[in-house]
Amino acid sequence: MDVSEPASISGGIASRYAKAIFEIAKENNSVDTLESNVNDLAAAISDSPDLRDLIDSPIYSRTSMRAAIMAVAAKMNLMPALTNALGLMAEKRRLFVLPQVLDGLRAMIAEDKGEMTADVTSATALSDAQAAKLAETLKASVGKEVKIKTTVDESLIGGLVVKLGSKMIDTSVASKLDSLQNAMKEVG
Repeated sequence: MDVSEPASISGGIASRYAKAIFEIAKENNSVDTLESNVNDLAAAISDSPDLRDLIDSPIYSRTSMRAAIMAVAAKMNLMPALTNALGLMAEKRRLFVLPQVLDGLRAMIAEDKGEMTADVTSATALSDAQAAKLAETLKASVGKEVKIKTTVDESLIGGLVVKLGSKMIDTSVASKLDSLQNAMKEVG
């Protein structure tokens, strides 16, 4: 059995919802509103265990799932295209792909604005000045505005791992130690 198949199926579902929502927002000149809604909804999912449970749990009926997500959408004052998509996703029992839909929407919005997102993992938290300098350096490299999304992984010991599109730059101390260890194995 191919374990990547369910992931690719849910990825396909998520991308179709994201594309439809984005196209409607684009037609209505409301991409900025969509961006704000996506950020608010992602923050709500991150902050609320109850909302995550609603999205992930199969125990809720379609009607209760739809009623709950529509109440959330109304309370958050989400745009109609996103609200309607959430209702449809609940009816079809596809709310579990919502985080992927939000990621897809973020990517489409960034592309529409001529921006890229760099996933940066560092051993310690980056200061605002360091993040700004890194964004400027990456912008010079790719020719587009670059947003920095940071995470901290102390196992890197020092340095950075930067993922920008299909490129990955690993300057971490842990990576250098691994390559040194491999080189020493080859010698002996």
